[in-house]
Amino acid sequence: MKKIIIIGCPGSGKSTLSRSLHKITNIPLYHLDMLFWNEDKTTVEKSVFLDRLLKVIQNDEWIIDGNYSSTMELRMQACDTVIFLDYPLDVCLNGIKERTGKPRSDMPWIESDEDDAEFIEFIKNFNSQSRPKVIELLKRYSLKDIYIFSNRIQAEEFLKGISK
Repeated sequence: MKKIIIIGCPGSGKSTLSRSLHKITNIPLYHLDMLFWNEDKTTVEKSVFLDRLLKVIQNDEWIIDGNYSSTMELRMQACDTVIFLDYPLDVCLNGIKERTGKPRSDMPWIESDEDDAEFIEFIKNFNSQSRPKVIELLKRYSLKDIYIFSNRIQAEEFLKGISK
């Protein structure tokens, strides 16, 4: 386990899990949101984002957290381990509420109380629109070490197991 991607619906806890995994393993951690977003809530050019990601992937070890479906297959090809947080909708929506207004190392700004209707809609549609694509990629890359967690307890047990 040297090249790890952590994927799942927004609010599932990808960044929290990745930070915990980083603390246990000391493997360098990269958040896709930090590669893609500027502090003023604008995005970098797609070519800049891809260039940043390719530089990370060339390293010997990394943890990359985030979805970004346009680069998910690239990351699956390059990784040796996939962790998919396959949580229910209510868990993810609650995760979004809990992080609002708090500074985070995985985001270049503090999310406000204002609901981003488009973002919430994406979360609500994740299981029907994004999840099937993730499952298809997991089947295609089934020789990778794949961990699928359906609740937070499973993820916590995984972390306990590797911290021994």
